[in-house]
Amino acid sequence: MTAFDRPLPMRAEHPHETVLTNARIVLPDDVFLGSVVMEGARITEVQPGRSVLSAATDCEGDYLLPGAVDLHTDNLERQVLPRANARWPSRSALLAHDAQVAAAGVTTVCDALCVGDQGFDKDRVRTFQEAVVDLDDLAGTGLLKAEHFLHLRCELPAPDMLALLEPVVEHRLARVVSLMDHSPGVGQYADLERYRALRRREGLNGPELERRILELQEQRARLRAPNRRTLLDRVAGLPVVLASHDDETEADVAQNHEDNIRIAEFPVTMLAARAAKVRGMDVIAGAPNLVRGGSHSGNVAALDLVREGVVGAFASDYVPASLIEAAFLSAISVGLPLARAVALITLNPARMAGLDDRGRIERGMRADLVRVHLHGSAPVVREVWCAGGRVA
Repeated sequence: MTAFDRPLPMRAEHPHETVLTNARIVLPDDVFLGSVVMEGARITEVQPGRSVLSAATDCEGDYLLPGAVDLHTDNLERQVLPRANARWPSRSALLAHDAQVAAAGVTTVCDALCVGDQGFDKDRVRTFQEAVVDLDDLAGTGLLKAEHFLHLRCELPAPDMLALLEPVVEHRLARVVSLMDHSPGVGQYADLERYRALRRREGLNGPELERRILELQEQRARLRAPNRRTLLDRVAGLPVVLASHDDETEADVAQNHEDNIRIAEFPVTMLAARAAKVRGMDVIAGAPNLVRGGSHSGNVAALDLVREGVVGAFASDYVPASLIEAAFLSAISVGLPLARAVALITLNPARMAGLDDRGRIERGMRADLVRVHLHGSAPVVREVWCAGGRVA
């Protein structure tokens, strides 16, 4: 006996069952009106039709999505520094970040934390170190709404990167290691005039700015290659996935592919994104780029990458709520089938991270679910369940 349209009792068979009905259920290849049963942390039934159980939750025709999987978000850093020169206590910042991602429908999140400093924001290293301590204390306690993993953003030209990485590289929560290079003149900062303008807004001007640019370029020439090689050797064989970041040229992509890096995060040019796709790499685009209508750094537009068919997943980067909005925009503005668009924030990133127990609504999967109401063209998150528990 199940909880669907057939002779049914008026109460669930199991006291810990949750039944969601009259929902537009988004599967990897289909959308249909039906019902889902959760028991404990798992999905136990997915079927078309309405449940007649009085205890069933009527979703009123809203969409029911798998919980979003976010492989890269800097949102924790935004909570630590909500205003310039106003640093927030680390534990409080983590709890605020956790509440925000859960409310945005993100049930699995890889917190992207900087490993290595280029000399402009030393507090980012402090944020990274304190966040690891906080996650150690809170993960597994049931006090966090979403499930958190570590995304270690390794700044290749930074003199302190390898020393900072060593204590955490084998951490139980480490899931993603990305290779960063935020030196002036390459990648995200290929346009030196944009880079100068950014640093001027931060108070660095004139000869001091030019001296610092030259220092960072010299540092890159000296440290990037040996640090990269040592990093790749150190993580070989560990249960982490490797990602490149801000790829600009086909040569960048070719080197990454040769080094068994299979994820290209936020390529800054269409050329690099196409090259990654051709080589069978997974391309991650920034969801805020799509929602805003373009890159805040002047790089390739995510909308163009989606239209080109090269995007395998979105990451929220710095706005957790952007993920679900980007999925619906991909369906509404680009014309992707909704099931494919939703897979960009659920099934695909889960697969990339080796998380095979989530990302799709299917019997036996983790009960990570998001109820979304479409108000005009705006998706509104109404309810969120993580491992079967209501978290928002």
